[in-house]
Amino acid sequence: MSDSNSTDFTNPSTFILMGIPGLEAAHVWISIPFCVIYAIAILGNFTILFITEPSLHGPMYYFLCMLAITDLVLCTSVLPKMLSIFWFNSREINFSACLIQMYFIRSFFAIESGILVAMAFDRYVAICDPLRHSTTLTNPVVAKIGLAVVLRGVMLILPYPFLARRWPYCRTNIIPHTYCEHMAVVKLACADISVSSYYGLSVVFLVIGMDVFFITVSYAQILRAIFKLPTKDARLKTFGTCGSHLCVILAFYIPHLFAALTQRFGHNVALHFHVLMSNMYLLVPPMLNPIIYGVKTQQIRDRLLQLFTHKGA
Repeated sequence: MSDSNSTDFTNPSTFILMGIPGLEAAHVWISIPFCVIYAIAILGNFTILFITEPSLHGPMYYFLCMLAITDLVLCTSVLPKMLSIFWFNSREINFSACLIQMYFIRSFFAIESGILVAMAFDRYVAICDPLRHSTTLTNPVVAKIGLAVVLRGVMLILPYPFLARRWPYCRTNIIPHTYCEHMAVVKLACADISVSSYYGLSVVFLVIGMDVFFITVSYAQILRAIFKLPTKDARLKTFGTCGSHLCVILAFYIPHLFAALTQRFGHNVALHFHVLMSNMYLLVPPMLNPIIYGVKTQQIRDRLLQLFTHKGA
């Protein structure tokens, strides 16, 4: 299929992913940090999944395992195709594969946001009502929360590919991006895409907006409970148990917020910067999450140390 911007077609068989527009000559060099990020994300998240220790088998560890699986899917949905563009100039992606990639990225992003809310609720119960923590967050309750989070992400994002498939694409099949980002795809349609646009904004409000609201409320109550503790040591120790989760929340939402703001209001910002930021908010959290929890969680540090010293012996 022609790469021409004037390509005339209604139902494209393939799209052309441009990679990072304006930085094509540096694709090979740009691939190096992305490879490092992917390797750390894979190693770190698989390490979290394969740590088996009875003391870790609680609600927070189960949510952490869900987070690790979500991060693995999220970065794997993006990186392999991106690297094939950078290394082999393999820019074509099948139309259906493009929609599937779009769905996986958006769906698992929503799932990860929901997991962070569940983890915030776990911290709220553990600190504000510790005596009822084990009876409130039982294994069946944790399983139901996990199922609800997954179903929300799966169902809310399901209309995205179906709406995108129904539009006629008669302008071009060239996507100025490294992956099939939702709006980058539907903007290629030669039709009124307001349904996709408004639905996308509604999902952002329902997912990101509501999740950030619930996390904020949870941590407002947590901080209130912490400041009521009698001694400084007790306050620091209690706050330390929330530190890792707060770092993960910031690593997840801040790059996404920055990317969203530059996309909406940064009209003078170079296109390659938009694309780089869109990649960062998908790839940086999967790399940072296992590192943050590995450093901040005593049980995980102890278990890793035990595994390495045992192997060393």
